[in-house]
Amino acid sequence: MHQTVGIIGTGWVGTSVAISTLHSGAADALWLHDVRGAVAEGEAMDLAHGAAFYPPCTVKVASIDAMRACQVVVVAAGHNGKPGESRLDLLRDNAQVVADIGRRLAGFDGTIVLVSNPVDVLTQVMTETSGLPPARVLGTGTLLDTARLRQMLGQRLHLATNSIHAQVVGEHGDSEVVLWSGAQVGGVPLRSWPRWAPADEEALALEVRRAADNVIARKGATNHAIGLVTAHLLRCMLRGERRVLTVSRVQTGAFGLQDVALSLPTVVGHDGGATVLAQALDAAELAALHRSAAVLRQAHARLQTPPQP
Repeated sequence: MHQTVGIIGTGWVGTSVAISTLHSGAADALWLHDVRGAVAEGEAMDLAHGAAFYPPCTVKVASIDAMRACQVVVVAAGHNGKPGESRLDLLRDNAQVVADIGRRLAGFDGTIVLVSNPVDVLTQVMTETSGLPPARVLGTGTLLDTARLRQMLGQRLHLATNSIHAQVVGEHGDSEVVLWSGAQVGGVPLRSWPRWAPADEEALALEVRRAADNVIARKGATNHAIGLVTAHLLRCMLRGERRVLTVSRVQTGAFGLQDVALSLPTVVGHDGGATVLAQALDAAELAALHRSAAVLRQAHARLQTPPQP
């Protein structure tokens, strides 16, 4: 089956998504778009020149309107965060960019994936402006935070990252929630691990939250890990793998959450993210999840307030 992926925005993040998608072999056509037309053309040419080193896939530039023929469109357009700037600081400008794209993709038959920050609120904006059902508008959400958590846990425990099963949910940002109660190492509860203590959880959760700031302070942006994360998400959708991933979408009832986009474990396949899992949380985690939802609702409400002069 012909699988075409469109990427809107060919900055640091969009190009990392592109190269990771090419190496994954998930698509056989990759279409790029950027408001800087020459940049998109240059990236397409550069990526195409490496065709001998990734599975067969054609790369070209395309308009947003043409991308309505894609199976998945990735939105990586907008401004990146600067040192000391939170993801929510990016909100108003990037919301305008995403809303314009959403209106142009209204009635789109495929799935839209949001990567631009603040990804949760922008996922809600895209859902509202495109008119697509929540299952077909996904944000990368806490997939990257979950990957960071697993890597850091593996490093601390001297184990392969793939042996670590732990999740971050809620906002992709300062109010995110690590689900320590369900974290496992090779099937063994993390809290039963020798010499693991509550202080370890607090320190590691803070390290995960600060990970992006630490990278941005050194190189100006985060791009490689989110590129890999997004390519993994695309592969799960295009191949119908039905994996459980912590993606962001507008919620419709799980944990009593309605009309707010945030990350929860979700079954991802050909139909996007139709099934959200309401797993067992302890009382502190559930309360933290609802606080995270409140932060995101407040951020979304700011969009209805005119900017101050």
